Amino acid sequence: RLPTIILAATDFKEFVPNGVLSGRNQPMIEKLKFGRTGHMSTRAIFGAVAFKKATQAEADRTLEMLLEYGINHIDTAPMYGLSELRIGAWMASCRKHFFLATKTDQRLYQKARDQIHHSLERLRIDHVDLLQLHNLTDIVDWENTMGAEGALEALLEAREQGLTRFLGVTGHGIFAPRMLKRSLERFSFDSVLLPYNYSLMQDPQYAADFESLVSLCQERGVAVQTMKVIGRRRWEDRPRTHVTWYEPLIDQSAIDKCVHWVLSRPNIFMNTTGDMESLAQVLEAASRFQSVPTDEEMKKVVSENDMEPLFYRP
Repeated sequence: RLPTIILAATDFKEFVPNGVLSGRNQPMIEKLKFGRTGHMSTRAIFGAVAFKKATQAEADRTLEMLLEYGINHIDTAPMYGLSELRIGAWMASCRKHFFLATKTDQRLYQKARDQIHHSLERLRIDHVDLLQLHNLTDIVDWENTMGAEGALEALLEAREQGLTRFLGVTGHGIFAPRMLKRSLERFSFDSVLLPYNYSLMQDPQYAADFESLVSLCQERGVAVQTMKVIGRRRWEDRPRTHVTWYEPLIDQSAIDKCVHWVLSRPNIFMNTTGDMESLAQVLEAASRFQSVPTDEEMKKVVSENDMEPLFYRP
């Protein structure tokens, strides 16, 4: 039996809007093989950027929620503020329960190597399961990372030394799928991570690039992770009510439709929101996934929530 942090139900009040978490017998979220890694991952992956400014008490309450929903995969990064430190506090009791991923945003070997070792110290572990190059979409960054004395050499060294088992690459923005495909053509990464939601896929070029990337990933057994699933629009001049750089959806019905739309695509994984207030809603939506929303239903969600693409072409 896994050791857990047992908390009173009232401890969840701050993080459970609309009473979506009603008891300990929550439906478990579907698991699939995470690419060629062999890990049977929950299709919802905890995006630990939500812990950027979290206290340990807040993080510990979230751990109990993750365990209730059966989440067994965490994605963090040293760029996510306090995230690695908060997760590190769990590792003595829960390391074997989670497939753990972190990242480096450094582009040259030595700085990437130093950052990787610092992450392991913060996480209080001797290895991660997946080490990823963060947001590799700029062409200059890409050339530096992939070239001599680049960050990729640090990742390869980490794998050789047993500091990680698998290597991945991530990307943000409108050119993410194209640049991630370029990365896969240069090196055999085990996973990719990029934005994917209904609004974004209405951009014909992004959709075509995404489909091309996914096709290559399926050929090679590369796991495809997605993010920005409940992105509503940019904040622009509106007051910020959540910690994410974009405005998230807040209506449970709309969140359900957007989460179900992503999960309706076979073999796709979904990183949860970077906003702790929305986390319970996203997990609840994922646990209830059964049917595919129609295009008309999705258009209605977009219209009723004034949704706009988060990324635009220059």
